[in-house]
Amino acid sequence: MVFKLNNSWCILLILSISLMSCNLWSKKILPIYSPSHINPELVDPSLRNKTEYHKVSDFQLINQNGETITQGHYKNKIYVADFFFTRCGTICPIMTNNMAILQKEFLNNDDIMFLSLSVTPNIDSVSVLREYANHKGVIDSKWHVTTGNKKHIYELARKSYFAVVEQGDGGMQDFIHTPNFILVDKEKQIRGIYDGTNDMEIQRIIEDINILKNL
Repeated sequence: MVFKLNNSWCILLILSISLMSCNLWSKKILPIYSPSHINPELVDPSLRNKTEYHKVSDFQLINQNGETITQGHYKNKIYVADFFFTRCGTICPIMTNNMAILQKEFLNNDDIMFLSLSVTPNIDSVSVLREYANHKGVIDSKWHVTTGNKKHIYELARKSYFAVVEQGDGGMQDFIHTPNFILVDKEKQIRGIYDGTNDMEIQRIIEDINILKNL
Protein backbone atom coordinates (compact mmCIF):
# COMPACT_ATOMS: atom_id res chain seq x y z
CA MET A 1 0.00 0.00 0.00
CA VAL A 2 1.32 3.46 -0.93
CA PHE A 3 0.57 6.47 1.27
CA LYS A 4 0.58 9.96 -0.23
CA LEU A 5 1.59 12.86 2.02
CA ASN A 6 -0.14 16.15 1.40
CA ASN A 7 1.74 19.46 1.57
CA SER A 8 0.81 20.09 5.22
CA TRP A 9 2.24 16.77 6.35
CA CYS A 10 5.44 17.39 4.37
CA ILE A 11 5.90 20.78 6.03
CA LEU A 12 5.28 19.28 9.49
CA LEU A 13 7.81 16.53 8.80
CA ILE A 14 10.48 19.03 7.70
CA LEU A 15 9.83 21.24 10.73
CA SER A 16 10.07 18.24 13.07
CA ILE A 17 13.42 17.19 11.61
CA SER A 18 14.72 20.78 11.86
CA LEU A 19 13.65 21.10 15.49
CA MET A 20 15.28 17.79 16.35
CA SER A 21 18.54 18.96 14.74
CA CYS A 22 18.47 22.26 16.62
CA ASN A 23 17.75 20.44 19.86
CA LEU A 24 20.69 18.10 19.36
CA TRP A 25 22.99 21.08 18.66
CA SER A 26 21.77 22.93 21.73
CA LYS A 27 22.52 19.87 23.87
CA LYS A 28 26.17 19.70 22.83
CA ILE A 29 28.23 19.67 26.00
CA LEU A 30 31.69 21.19 26.06
CA PRO A 31 34.34 19.34 28.04
CA ILE A 32 35.87 20.81 31.17
CA TYR A 33 39.58 20.25 30.75
CA SER A 34 41.74 18.75 33.45
CA PRO A 35 45.48 18.12 32.93
CA SER A 36 44.87 14.41 32.35
CA HIS A 37 42.45 15.17 29.49
CA ILE A 38 44.94 17.22 27.48
CA ASN A 39 47.78 16.22 25.18
CA PRO A 40 50.57 15.55 27.70
CA GLU A 41 52.96 17.62 25.60
CA LEU A 42 50.89 20.71 26.48
CA VAL A 43 50.89 20.02 30.21
CA ASP A 44 53.68 20.85 32.64
CA PRO A 45 55.15 17.57 34.00
CA SER A 46 54.17 18.56 37.54
CA LEU A 47 50.48 18.60 36.57
CA ARG A 48 50.13 15.64 34.19
CA ASN A 49 48.72 13.20 36.74
CA LYS A 50 46.07 15.55 38.10
CA THR A 51 42.56 14.41 37.25
CA GLU A 52 40.41 17.03 38.99
CA TYR A 53 39.00 19.93 37.02
CA HIS A 54 41.56 22.64 36.45
CA LYS A 55 41.13 26.40 36.91
CA VAL A 56 43.23 29.23 35.50
CA SER A 57 45.46 30.72 38.19
CA ASP A 58 45.23 34.33 39.31
CA PHE A 59 47.32 36.72 37.27
CA GLN A 60 48.59 40.28 37.27
CA LEU A 61 49.36 41.89 33.92
CA ILE A 62 49.62 45.39 32.40
CA ASN A 63 47.43 46.31 29.44
CA GLN A 64 47.72 48.71 26.50
CA ASN A 65 46.64 51.60 28.73
CA GLY A 66 49.11 50.88 31.52
CA GLU A 67 46.34 49.47 33.73
CA THR A 68 46.85 46.46 36.00
CA ILE A 69 44.70 43.56 34.77
CA THR A 70 43.75 40.65 37.03
CA GLN A 71 41.24 37.83 37.19
CA GLY A 72 38.85 40.41 38.61
CA HIS A 73 38.47 41.99 35.16
CA TYR A 74 37.27 38.62 33.86
CA LYS A 75 35.03 37.69 36.78
CA ASN A 76 31.82 36.08 35.49
CA LYS A 77 33.08 36.46 31.92
CA ILE A 78 33.66 34.00 29.11
CA TYR A 79 36.93 34.83 27.40
CA VAL A 80 39.45 33.72 24.80
CA ALA A 81 43.16 33.98 25.59
CA ASP A 82 46.21 33.79 23.35
CA PHE A 83 49.98 34.38 23.47
CA PHE A 84 51.65 36.63 20.90
CA PHE A 85 54.36 39.23 20.33
CA THR A 86 54.12 42.44 18.37
CA ARG A 87 57.20 41.82 16.19
CA CYS A 88 55.98 38.41 15.06
CA GLY A 89 55.60 38.27 11.28
CA THR A 90 54.30 34.71 10.93
CA ILE A 91 51.33 33.37 12.89
CA CYS A 92 50.64 36.30 15.22
CA PRO A 93 49.14 38.69 12.64
CA ILE A 94 46.73 35.92 11.59
CA MET A 95 45.85 35.19 15.20
CA THR A 96 45.28 38.86 16.02
CA ASN A 97 43.09 39.32 12.96
CA ASN A 98 41.05 36.28 13.98
CA MET A 99 40.72 37.56 17.53
CA ALA A 100 39.39 40.80 16.00
CA ILE A 101 36.80 38.71 14.14
CA LEU A 102 35.70 37.22 17.45
CA GLN A 103 35.62 40.67 19.04
CA LYS A 104 33.30 41.88 16.26
CA GLU A 105 31.10 38.78 16.54
CA PHE A 106 30.48 39.40 20.26
CA LEU A 107 30.82 43.18 20.26
CA ASN A 108 27.50 43.80 21.97
CA ASN A 109 27.78 41.03 24.55
CA ASP A 110 29.41 42.26 27.74
CA ASP A 111 29.86 38.71 29.00
CA ILE A 112 32.44 37.91 26.29
CA MET A 113 35.99 39.27 26.50
CA PHE A 114 39.48 38.64 25.13
CA LEU A 115 43.00 38.49 26.55
CA SER A 116 46.33 38.55 24.71
CA LEU A 117 49.60 38.02 26.59
CA SER A 118 52.94 39.07 25.13
CA VAL A 119 55.69 36.45 25.17
CA THR A 120 58.31 39.19 24.69
CA PRO A 121 57.30 41.53 27.51
CA ASN A 122 60.75 43.15 27.61
CA ILE A 123 60.08 44.44 24.09
CA ASP A 124 56.32 44.91 24.18
CA SER A 125 56.05 47.92 26.47
CA VAL A 126 52.80 49.73 27.18
CA SER A 127 53.47 52.27 24.43
CA VAL A 128 54.22 49.49 21.93
CA LEU A 129 51.05 47.66 22.91
CA ARG A 130 49.02 50.87 22.63
CA GLU A 131 50.20 51.41 19.06
CA TYR A 132 49.60 47.75 18.24
CA ALA A 133 46.10 47.84 19.73
CA ASN A 134 45.22 50.95 17.74
CA HIS A 135 46.48 49.36 14.54
CA LYS A 136 44.56 46.12 15.11
CA GLY A 137 41.25 47.68 16.10
CA VAL A 138 41.33 46.52 19.72
CA ILE A 139 38.40 47.82 21.79
CA ASP A 140 39.71 48.53 25.27
CA SER A 141 36.55 47.45 27.09
CA LYS A 142 36.53 44.06 25.30
CA TRP A 143 40.14 43.09 24.78
CA HIS A 144 43.20 43.53 27.00
CA VAL A 145 46.53 43.26 25.17
CA THR A 146 49.05 42.73 27.93
CA THR A 147 52.65 42.66 29.03
CA GLY A 148 54.16 41.87 32.42
CA ASN A 149 56.70 39.72 34.19
CA LYS A 150 58.10 37.13 31.76
CA LYS A 151 58.33 34.27 34.27
CA HIS A 152 54.74 34.93 35.34
CA ILE A 153 53.45 34.97 31.75
CA TYR A 154 55.34 31.82 30.81
CA GLU A 155 54.08 30.00 33.88
CA LEU A 156 50.54 31.00 32.96
CA ALA A 157 51.08 29.66 29.45
CA ARG A 158 52.42 26.33 30.69
CA LYS A 159 50.58 25.66 33.94
CA SER A 160 47.28 27.55 33.58
CA TYR A 161 46.34 27.76 29.91
CA PHE A 162 48.19 24.67 28.60
CA ALA A 163 49.07 26.72 25.55
CA VAL A 164 52.54 25.47 24.61
CA VAL A 165 54.50 22.29 24.04
CA GLU A 166 57.97 23.63 24.85
CA GLN A 167 59.20 23.33 28.42
CA GLY A 168 61.30 26.06 30.03
CA ASP A 169 61.84 28.27 33.03
CA GLY A 170 60.76 31.67 31.71
CA GLY A 171 64.38 32.83 31.75
CA MET A 172 66.23 35.04 29.30
CA GLN A 173 66.77 32.26 26.74
CA ASP A 174 63.27 30.81 27.07
CA PHE A 175 60.82 31.50 24.24
CA ILE A 176 57.35 30.20 23.44
CA HIS A 177 55.40 30.51 20.20
CA THR A 178 51.95 28.98 19.88
CA PRO A 179 48.87 29.37 17.64
CA ASN A 180 46.52 28.18 20.37
CA PHE A 181 43.39 30.07 21.41
CA ILE A 182 42.09 29.01 24.82
CA LEU A 183 38.40 29.31 25.72
CA VAL A 184 37.77 29.95 29.43
CA ASP A 185 34.34 29.89 31.07
CA LYS A 186 32.91 32.00 33.90
CA GLU A 187 34.28 29.53 36.46
CA LYS A 188 37.88 29.98 35.17
CA GLN A 189 37.78 26.51 33.59
CA ILE A 190 39.22 25.70 30.17
CA ARG A 191 36.46 24.58 27.79
CA GLY A 192 38.33 24.46 24.49
CA ILE A 193 41.74 24.75 22.82
CA TYR A 194 41.79 25.81 19.16
CA ASP A 195 44.18 26.67 16.35
CA GLY A 196 43.91 30.46 16.16
CA THR A 197 45.22 30.51 12.59
CA ASN A 198 42.50 28.24 11.21
CA ASP A 199 39.26 29.75 9.88
CA MET A 200 37.24 26.61 10.62
CA GLU A 201 38.51 26.62 14.19
CA ILE A 202 37.39 30.25 14.58
CA GLN A 203 33.89 29.24 13.55
CA ARG A 204 34.04 26.42 16.10
CA ILE A 205 35.00 28.89 18.83
CA ILE A 206 32.01 31.05 17.93
CA GLU A 207 29.71 28.01 18.19
CA ASP A 208 31.24 26.96 21.51
CA ILE A 209 30.98 30.46 22.99
CA ASN A 210 27.31 30.49 22.08
CA ILE A 211 26.88 27.18 23.89
CA LEU A 212 28.54 28.57 27.02
CA LYS A 213 26.38 31.70 26.84
CA ASN A 214 23.25 29.60 27.11
CA LEU A 215 24.30 27.54 30.12
